[in-house]
Amino acid sequence: MSMQVYIYIYIEEKKKKSDYIYMTNQSMVVSDAKTGLTMGITVARPDPGLFSSAKPLVSPNGYFSRKKLVKKLESCGNGARLLDSMRASSPTRTRPNDTDPDPNSWTVHHPSALSMFEEIMGESKGKEIVVFLDYDGTLSPIVEDPDRAFMTTEMREAVRDVAKFFPTAIVSGRCRAKVYNFVRLSELYYAGSHGMDIKGPAKGPRKGNKTVLCQPAREFLPMIDEVLKSLIEKMKHIPGAKVENNKFCLSVHYRCVDEKRWGELGEQVKSVMKDYQELRLSQGRKVLEIRPTIKWDKGNAIEFLLESLGYADSDDVLPVYIGDDRTDEDAFQVLRKRGQGIGILVSKTPKETNASYTLQEPSEVMHFLKRLVEWKKTTCRPYC
Repeated sequence: MSMQVYIYIYIEEKKKKSDYIYMTNQSMVVSDAKTGLTMGITVARPDPGLFSSAKPLVSPNGYFSRKKLVKKLESCGNGARLLDSMRASSPTRTRPNDTDPDPNSWTVHHPSALSMFEEIMGESKGKEIVVFLDYDGTLSPIVEDPDRAFMTTEMREAVRDVAKFFPTAIVSGRCRAKVYNFVRLSELYYAGSHGMDIKGPAKGPRKGNKTVLCQPAREFLPMIDEVLKSLIEKMKHIPGAKVENNKFCLSVHYRCVDEKRWGELGEQVKSVMKDYQELRLSQGRKVLEIRPTIKWDKGNAIEFLLESLGYADSDDVLPVYIGDDRTDEDAFQVLRKRGQGIGILVSKTPKETNASYTLQEPSEVMHFLKRLVEWKKTTCRPYC
């Protein structure tokens, strides 16, 4: 099996403003280099021994780690293991079993962000809060038809109010254009395709004179288009399956597919993927996701946005990231590594997470955002 190892190369523009950085045949494409931003690019090379050392699937507290199991299964090639991975990342059961974290213990370690609101705000003293929000399952409910994942008018108003006081970004697996059409707030930053398509607001608060733009997987677009056409043809024969084009990545939804046909669906996806070694397969909640093999995820996206806002190495910032999915764990992990920031998981059930706090559902997210705005109104002026 061909594995990938990723090397970060950072290019910092230190010359006069009229200079440009040209990056050809790289995995980062950034426009408007005049802004003086520090940009990151990635390169890849084969390394068969990269994952030679095994890691335990049980966390130190003795809980079974679904996330580690899924990652382990994702690295295996046969169909049975892919099906097991799909089931592990998309459980249909609702009752707890012996492998689940104890709810009481889990709540102690991941308390409600609402009940701990004052403590969270205490950490922001002397710092600028930057808000990052996932979309599906965070600002809108999870629904059977991904094209109908609408946010409420009240939620939109809450996000709009937050953006008046804090730099605010939507970080989603959806394509940027689609998530923008759901949110419809031009004053936000949008990071679509799991952070592989980032654009800042054309007007309003931002650093520099140009709109922030980052597309690290641009060279993969022709390949992704080929895979999209093949997947659409394959999924025609599986009732309930839906292929979503997220521009720099693809999603195959099986939420409405009979579980007896999950294995068939997984095999069909694999049959398409086998000819595209530059793409990788991962799982979400009842969705298979196809992405380029570059090392770029939601964690990289928030690092890029913090750099773009001038907070790369600053102690004067408190990033707050709210999300509900496995892909949001990359962002939570970045905040932990920084030793700076608040990760909030949206979940009704205990699960392994790098987040520090929890909210149960989008309605609680909205309540948290409203409290954030009210807190800010009592302390200082709007963000400008």
